[in-house]
Amino acid sequence: MPVDLLGFISSFTSNTTATTVTTRSEPTKRVDNAPTSDAKTTMQSVEYTQQASKAGLLVTDELDKAIERCKQRVDRIVKSCKRKNVRFRDIEFDLEEDQERCLHGLASTTRYTPADVLRVSQIFEKPQFVIDGATSSDIAQGQLGDCWFLSALATVSTVPDLVEKFCVARDEKVGVYGFIFYRDSGWVDVIIDDLLFVSIPKYEELTAREKTLFHQDKEKFIRQARRGSKSLYFAKSGTENETWVPLVEKAYAKLHGDYAAIDGGQPREAVEDMMGAVSTVMHPADILDTDRFWNEELMLANKDRLFGCYTTGLANPADSLTPANKIDGLYTGHAYSVIKCVEHNGRRFLRIRNPWGESEWTGRWADGSREWQGEWLEPETLEKLGHRFGDDGEFIMEYDDFLQTWPMIERSRLFDVNWRMSSLWLNVKSLPPPSAWTFGDVSFTFSVSKPTSAVIVLAQLDSRYFSEISGYSYWSLEFVLFKKDESEPLAESGHTSLWGRSVNLEIDLDEGDYVVQVRLDRWRFRQKGYFTQGMSTWDWRKLARVWSEAALSRSIASNYQPEADKNMLPFPLENLGGKDLTRIELDKHAAIQREREELRAKVQSKPASSETTTVTTIQEKTEIASATVLPDSAVAQPLLATSPESTPSGSSDSAAAAEAAPKKEDDVAKATKAADAALKTGDTATMQMPAKNAPQPIHLRFSCDGCKMDPIVGVMYHCMHADCRSYDLCSTCIEKGLHPKSHRFIRAEEPQDMDDVHPVGSELDDEDDVVLGLRVYTHRDAAATIAGQLRHGRVIAWSKEN
Repeated sequence: MPVDLLGFISSFTSNTTATTVTTRSEPTKRVDNAPTSDAKTTMQSVEYTQQASKAGLLVTDELDKAIERCKQRVDRIVKSCKRKNVRFRDIEFDLEEDQERCLHGLASTTRYTPADVLRVSQIFEKPQFVIDGATSSDIAQGQLGDCWFLSALATVSTVPDLVEKFCVARDEKVGVYGFIFYRDSGWVDVIIDDLLFVSIPKYEELTAREKTLFHQDKEKFIRQARRGSKSLYFAKSGTENETWVPLVEKAYAKLHGDYAAIDGGQPREAVEDMMGAVSTVMHPADILDTDRFWNEELMLANKDRLFGCYTTGLANPADSLTPANKIDGLYTGHAYSVIKCVEHNGRRFLRIRNPWGESEWTGRWADGSREWQGEWLEPETLEKLGHRFGDDGEFIMEYDDFLQTWPMIERSRLFDVNWRMSSLWLNVKSLPPPSAWTFGDVSFTFSVSKPTSAVIVLAQLDSRYFSEISGYSYWSLEFVLFKKDESEPLAESGHTSLWGRSVNLEIDLDEGDYVVQVRLDRWRFRQKGYFTQGMSTWDWRKLARVWSEAALSRSIASNYQPEADKNMLPFPLENLGGKDLTRIELDKHAAIQREREELRAKVQSKPASSETTTVTTIQEKTEIASATVLPDSAVAQPLLATSPESTPSGSSDSAAAAEAAPKKEDDVAKATKAADAALKTGDTATMQMPAKNAPQPIHLRFSCDGCKMDPIVGVMYHCMHADCRSYDLCSTCIEKGLHPKSHRFIRAEEPQDMDDVHPVGSELDDEDDVVLGLRVYTHRDAAATIAGQLRHGRVIAWSKEN
């Protein structure tokens, strides 16, 4: 990272100090907490800290919970099916009755035309989920362009007990299978039935000539053409009667909405999804010490890291890995798996696999090449290399050839019981293009309690399910890591490829606080109006499911606001349970009334507090401070309403005050500044507020959330807390201590003081935004706690250094 760009960060100046807040960071469970119609609209708050339950998750513990949840779902289905004497049919992803929605997206250009849909028991004579272990040789690609996924599947199949890691429950007689995948910030379970697409039609659909080929014998046609792996339309196993390959492909398609959604991609993303790994793309030409890379990286393949490779880099994220030309037996635009790395007789070899199960490397050490002679053909040598001859898609490459042949290497880091993970997600709005390519839209801070090795990941949402309505831009990410309050960076994220889903950094950290400064790059490939135009041709039933998935994905952001998606957020069944809708609505209304009564009591009885809320004057030219982490007790409870009796100024009174208020004079300014100083130091005993009959400024756009003064007359205080949305107090209510003292307020003497915080006609109203998440993996005894900060209006501004 050039020093001048890093120095540019320090040239920002600020009119306020960053606040520390606590808010939810889990996906939205209900939408009944939406603000009331009279709630004031505001921008995002400055800072968010993660929910306690999201800090320091044991990676394997979360996996265990997901496995148990998935097993329980499968068990309920099995019991229900046996009670009704039926096989399981997944109405959420029904290949037979809902074929179009399962095959294609909203605007798929490639059309798939399977001939029929059959159950596993109709396709195979003696179906078995796994036969003699799940291995890379089991995998063969079908009519779908998902070599990237199957390559990743071949890569992770080198891990012992592969199937049990993501197919955690099944009943093959009932035809139900439960898979788990890692998505964005946690494990999700996917339940499927055993219906599969086949490429051979029904006997009745054959022409007369075609029936003649089978001597007009329907049973013979079924036995010879409709049975076995060869009849499958999509992926299949190389071992006859083995079913795990087409079923895991189906589960992955359901995870992302349809089969078309997994046509084209990057193998590392599939490894992350299946294993909860963190992946990096490396350019072999960039490797500084190839011996070190072999010893410290490749020799650990299939232990705590996995490797893949492909024959072209993608300059355009809309491109797919669709094989094209063939060079030395290898297809360009095609993904391959590294199965094994081994040293023997002074040579370094890699065993690599083509997910097609055929078509191999034709260079040195290819099957039949002159290198295979003498001792290299001895059985013990072949056993150590793990190699067998034949066109099975697996081949041997020497290390030097490997580095010269593959332009891209993918490496995925795995995590075991010794690791914890913390995460925080934010919806980030960047200035609309054209705008500077710069830091300053978002930052994250985190603390570690002990020295630890760490993996820091900056990611954006997996938008594959809803890519057709994902916004105007592709986004590319990078970050720089600082020790808190230090100007020199510790390290930068490693470059992977433009428009990738994530970037990461592996580093050893000391105990302490750290700041992650983020820079976003974008390629705008859509124009406004694309969504409205698309709706005229899209299937609205499919759109509803896609839109709901997009809304649920965005809801993991701490600052998610559900208003725009309120009709698209599904109610989880567990939130409804055994209560009828009227009972649920009455309970909700009663809860609101109780909150209002509690607030009414606070407003009427609360005296001025000696423990004041921290206030920052808008005039102070200070840099935004790094966040400090608050305890769970600091979580804000939004104030929903106040008592009418406590309102000192109604709309008519405030209008009269606005007409009568003379221009503020110097003595008022001095008094309010003195009051501000007293609030900052907490010395409220000596604080002198302006006299009530003194000239007062009028904040016409704001009302007091404590006493309901509308507009606020006098000095106003604007809360920076995430959960408070637009929470403002007058000078009288700030003294009462109604609000948590951990919150920070901006103190505005004049109405124009709020312009930078509440810009009129905000330039941040643009819909071109991205949901970003920071994940920090650390040793299990050194869990990280994360906070996030967003640009607040126009407070941060560029300044020229002298």
